[in-house]
Amino acid sequence: MKQEVMLVAGAGQISMAIARRVGFGKKIILGDKKIENADAIAKTMNEAGFDVTPFEMDLSSRESILNIIAEARKHGEIKYLVNGAGVSPSQAPIEAILKVDLYGTAVLLEEVGKVVAEGGCGVTISSQSGWRMPQLTAEQDRQLATTPTEELLDLEILKPENIKDTLHAYQLAKRCNEKRVMYECVRWGERGARLNDIAPGIIVTPLAIDEFNGPRGDLYKNMFTKCPAGRPGTADEVANVAALLMSDAGAFITGSTFLIDGGATASYYYGPLQPQA
Repeated sequence: MKQEVMLVAGAGQISMAIARRVGFGKKIILGDKKIENADAIAKTMNEAGFDVTPFEMDLSSRESILNIIAEARKHGEIKYLVNGAGVSPSQAPIEAILKVDLYGTAVLLEEVGKVVAEGGCGVTISSQSGWRMPQLTAEQDRQLATTPTEELLDLEILKPENIKDTLHAYQLAKRCNEKRVMYECVRWGERGARLNDIAPGIIVTPLAIDEFNGPRGDLYKNMFTKCPAGRPGTADEVANVAALLMSDAGAFITGSTFLIDGGATASYYYGPLQPQA
């Protein structure tokens, strides 16, 4: 019997929280570059009554993305997409951040959008970082949104000599994610499906703990203590937003980005986190 299929990219805490919230009764294909991570989360969820198949997947590779899509379609139409895959500024060099977080996400949204079932919905995870970088021109934003995926990394704005460091690369990638969702939601809409983006702030996950212990650790700790919420968030709080977006209650929401950062971005512009002149 064909099932409703949920494709999940990235075997991390946010992906698992969303899949647990909205994946009951569905066939879940869980992809990750490290198959042992996918195996571990699949085991946890299967023991809790879910139906999860782990799959080795490299988000930086179109071939790998097409392979996981083909695997998912063996079980039925892909109705849902959750993309929580990515690398952080402390985990990877500039080139890897752009290839995974920027290019890979663009390819995934494009390819799933070609086959997503009517009534389907996708959520991709970007970051508050896309909101706190120097303003881009309207043309640069349009380039990030609409440039053919195989030409994205050739854009002038993304050339290595124009990127300061890994944080700047990450900010550009996340800005691109948000613009790409706006572009791709139009194509998803032609199939009767929706696509949105969630931009989390500091969420306690193993990746965030790497950041806390990395070269920018003090910056991140200062950020969450001086944001209005006064704390970091949890993966389940991100899943609360995803559950709305992927339900009938969110049927009129598509092409949007939801910032969930405890007010850190607001504090960056108008509060104690404002950069000193």
